[in-house]
Amino acid sequence: MTADFIELSEGEAPLLVSLPHTGTLIPPDIEAHLNDGWRARCDADWHVDKLYDFAVDLGATVVRTRICRTVIDVNRDPSGVSLYPGQTTTGLCPTETFDGERLYRSDPQPAEIERRRARFFDPYHQVLCDQIARLRGRYSQIVLYDAHAIRSRVPRLFEGLLPQFNIGTNGGQSCATALSRGVEELCARSGLSHITDGRFKGGWITRHYGRPEAGVHAIQMELACRGYLHEPDGPLTPKTWPVSYDEAYATPLRATLARILEHCLTFARAT
Repeated sequence: MTADFIELSEGEAPLLVSLPHTGTLIPPDIEAHLNDGWRARCDADWHVDKLYDFAVDLGATVVRTRICRTVIDVNRDPSGVSLYPGQTTTGLCPTETFDGERLYRSDPQPAEIERRRARFFDPYHQVLCDQIARLRGRYSQIVLYDAHAIRSRVPRLFEGLLPQFNIGTNGGQSCATALSRGVEELCARSGLSHITDGRFKGGWITRHYGRPEAGVHAIQMELACRGYLHEPDGPLTPKTWPVSYDEAYATPLRATLARILEHCLTFARAT
């Protein structure tokens, strides 16, 4: 039985879309220890689930957790090892926002982190494992597409303006070159900036599940929010962030994303 905080739409195509950071749900027993509930939700991948809502029409399987990444980040190594050694990043149970603001009055201790892992992290990954096994039982090759977004400027994490499309393949290890090159070409065709394995090389989902030799090709897409949201200038406040989803504004980017997912399907079906 799927946990009630996990949304699962099973499709029949060889494509699995993961939405690990769109949730904003914080259980009351955890929120009681936070400094500010608004701040704890600031770093969610706002509206990315709406941005990719066309995926089900392509036959993709879509997995989403409603749990906020502040509770536990299902895209981090559960051992606690940093995915980006030497660079600023957030951990399995983040204690700071992307901007370096403290989240808790008292940081969660190891026993609490393990409790959250069992309660929220493990069920999400069990669903991913089950869906990968189901689809691999039908197809020799499948694509796991991990969908993300982040503000275009976060000085604590990266310098300057983030490219619009940030493709992560763990240095080419998580998927075949034919898949990533096709995605790169579609990004370039859009006329918007893109980079592969730049600041974002793929999180734990991409790195852990991407096994091209076993027929599972994982790729992460980290979008800069400006492509589909009217990002505010200056510091964030509860009045300026998050902004509402504007479907008309997002339409051009959605068109490129649709072509990218169609490429993923073409790739999987051709191998």
